[in-house]
Amino acid sequence: MAEPAQEPIDVMLADNNPLVLSAMSEIFERDPRFSLVATSATAEGFLGAVMRVPVKVCVIAWNLPVLGAAKLIEVLREQESAPRFVVYGDEAGDAPRLAMQAGAAGFASRSGEVEHLLETCADVAAGKMVFPFIDVRKMQRDPIHTLSRKERIILEALAKGLSNRDLSKDLQISTNTVKFHLSNIYEKLSVKNRAQAIAFFYSSGAASG
Repeated sequence: MAEPAQEPIDVMLADNNPLVLSAMSEIFERDPRFSLVATSATAEGFLGAVMRVPVKVCVIAWNLPVLGAAKLIEVLREQESAPRFVVYGDEAGDAPRLAMQAGAAGFASRSGEVEHLLETCADVAAGKMVFPFIDVRKMQRDPIHTLSRKERIILEALAKGLSNRDLSKDLQISTNTVKFHLSNIYEKLSVKNRAQAIAFFYSSGAASG
């Protein structure tokens, strides 16, 4: 008995190189496993499209103007129906590790075979994480990257000298919720109090990031 046909995987593509974007579009349109929903040459255009039409998988260039892939993933992963991201970039640098830290589910090298990009997207849609070899020790050295977007905002505000009451007012959350977030931040950064957290923030270079 024939297996029931699977629903095609909804995909959105974003790349600032029009030739790459055009070539990728053709590849995905030819593969029956995928349904290409939209393409964009900028992070802002992409963000607008994906907020209107949720998709399963997004393939994005690492250096996507103007926001960049890391910021884009950070913004979208807070959404309820957040897509799974595959970053399409240069494997030689730090991009695979940074993509993983940002919350991407996969990384495909621009210098690799096109088939590898398709397989990576199919695997990511099935719930897998697909990355080239990454030195995990480097990731463990930088706990700032383990903070959620809200925790990062709170840490930055803390470093500016805001009190719990100020934070509560600015973020429109209760002081108890502020304390809960602070407790998580201290635990993730392995610090004991506000002063140590602020010192960690400035010493990590995050203040200039």
